[in-house]
Amino acid sequence: MGAPRPSDMPGPGQDVVQRLRAVRQQTRELAAGLSDADATVQSMPDASPAKWHLAHTTWFFEEMVLAAQGSPYRPFDPRYGYLFNSYYESLGARHARPERGLLTRPTLAEVNSYRDHVDAALQELLAHTDDAKLRGLVELGCHHEQQHQELLLTDILNLFAKNPLHPAYAGLRRTLPSVVPHYPSTFTRFEGGVVEIGHRGLQFAFDCETPRHQELLPAYWLANRCVTNREWLDFMADGGYSKPLLWLSDGWGEVQRQGWTMPLYWWEDSGAHFSMTLHGAQPLELDAPVTHVSYFEADAFCTWAGKRLPTESEWEAAAQREPCQGNFADSGMLRAVAAAGVGSGPQQLFGDVWEWTRSAFSAYPGFRASTGAVGEYNGKFMSGQMVLRGGSCVTPAGHIRASYRNFFRPDARWQFSGLRLAEDA
Repeated sequence: MGAPRPSDMPGPGQDVVQRLRAVRQQTRELAAGLSDADATVQSMPDASPAKWHLAHTTWFFEEMVLAAQGSPYRPFDPRYGYLFNSYYESLGARHARPERGLLTRPTLAEVNSYRDHVDAALQELLAHTDDAKLRGLVELGCHHEQQHQELLLTDILNLFAKNPLHPAYAGLRRTLPSVVPHYPSTFTRFEGGVVEIGHRGLQFAFDCETPRHQELLPAYWLANRCVTNREWLDFMADGGYSKPLLWLSDGWGEVQRQGWTMPLYWWEDSGAHFSMTLHGAQPLELDAPVTHVSYFEADAFCTWAGKRLPTESEWEAAAQREPCQGNFADSGMLRAVAAAGVGSGPQQLFGDVWEWTRSAFSAYPGFRASTGAVGEYNGKFMSGQMVLRGGSCVTPAGHIRASYRNFFRPDARWQFSGLRLAEDA
């Protein structure tokens, strides 16, 4: 999450109108099958209702772009600034996050009318200006909305998982094969040395991905695929959730407090394991990457396996050699799938599951938060969060890159988060 560096702002003549239309339409399509009730309920304090995501992304454009221009724009409803501000302290008071599910009004139809109102004003504004800073803010708004597209799907899964009917958000795009080849985990050696980390080039990046800088890495090994459900079952069978020596102290505390015995959304029935997915309840696909595990669980698994999590710099040094291709939301799978095969280097670096790293989310050398309200996007969260890399099966394609830094608290499980093993060489 974050704000673009000034050098990444689109210059005069670089049109963001088409991107804006496509992103805004995609969000509408993601929510098209939801009822007003589906879109209103909040399943837990960390999640947000789909209706709130639709409105907040619209508020972002209204506040950061339209209102900031000092133009004759008239807000759709001045009260929405209080309802749909997320955490921008500099922009005033806001509705409490844990109470977003109490907003039965405005209705879903009214929120869509709000989107229409703001979209029309954006199109009118962009038709009459080539201002580079303004267009840069619009591009930021597009990337911000893509983040909320992913959160919308993540939060809908959490909501539907709490319904005993196990409703499906979408139909399956493929039938799982009866026999999937099992590929043992193999490792690729990276020699390390002085490597460059961080965003480069003139394309969009969030401020926390910069500045690009050098780091010294010792040689290391990186697994050629993510840890699978099959391997997680072995961890469970060996008492992984009952051995305190495998766990960080805070992690063991969460195991005890929350009663963790398996990944989120898993259950066992008559000796078989199932998981809740965006396609409803499904049999566990053994060789698909494990997902919906916390940093604490990922770290405990690594300790059990005699390995460790990679640092974010190790992960990026490997990923920046590879094309940014994978199982993203646009594939329609909406779930992590088994690797097609494990070749001579790391597979599935992009898509399927966000991969936990052992790195805390902190500032790169020389980092400076952006000025103004957009400066609240990243810098103030550089405490108590761990970095994840690579995107997931619900990340929009074209939104991810090797330098992209996601971050969550170490106990977070509702994200599509998994892991890849690493080892010192």
